[in-house]
Amino acid sequence: MSKAINISVTPLRKGRGKGNDTDERMIRRFTRKVKKAGILDEVKKRRHFKKPSQVKREAAARRKRELAKLERKKK
Repeated sequence: MSKAINISVTPLRKGRGKGNDTDERMIRRFTRKVKKAGILDEVKKRRHFKKPSQVKREAAARRKRELAKLERKKK
């Protein structure tokens, strides 16, 4: 199935930042952690069900595009 995503995110509260962080900096740090963990990408992928055959077909097409790109770069 899908890999489990483990991320520890503490609630944003006054005084919980490192040193004297502003609210904006804490929000930026939070969004950076979420992006790095891939949570939003996983949510977008799971939004609509894709049949396993469709996933395989898309992966094969992606590989084919990447190989064609590499071939163009070699020339």
